[in-house]
Amino acid sequence: MLQEKRLELYSLAQEEGQAVWFLGVPVFIKATGEQTGGAFGLTEQILPVGDESPYHIHHAEDEIFFVLEGELTFISGNRKITGTAGSYTFLPRDIPHGFKVTGDKPVRFFILNTPAGYEQFVLEMSEPTPPDGPPDLDKLVAVAAKYNIEILGPLPE
Repeated sequence: MLQEKRLELYSLAQEEGQAVWFLGVPVFIKATGEQTGGAFGLTEQILPVGDESPYHIHHAEDEIFFVLEGELTFISGNRKITGTAGSYTFLPRDIPHGFKVTGDKPVRFFILNTPAGYEQFVLEMSEPTPPDGPPDLDKLVAVAAKYNIEILGPLPE
């Protein structure tokens, strides 16, 4: 008989967790699928004003954003939604989307992905120290595909 791993209570403070540099910005891994029985992954990210994600599609998980500080504008098709401190935004799988840091200060936010898996993509694409240059786009596309994430290109205007 297989024995399931027992989940345990744990807690992390702001900017605690495994710290990595993902696409040139600091990320803290708050929860992995291993810690949550595959239910979800959770990351804390800090991005400077003007930074943006590529336009992309998650085919394996939904994304939930909780903005803690600053402002993020989410783009999906012809829709734009701005999230500020305390806001929640749900981005369902299989719908193209991206985001840009707007406003006048850096943004700090949580991304909750369900089911877990996205955090493994973050870890595989990350470096332990700040990178010397921009991300390797060919590597980004290849690693993203491994995790059922499709990179479509830059954000639409």
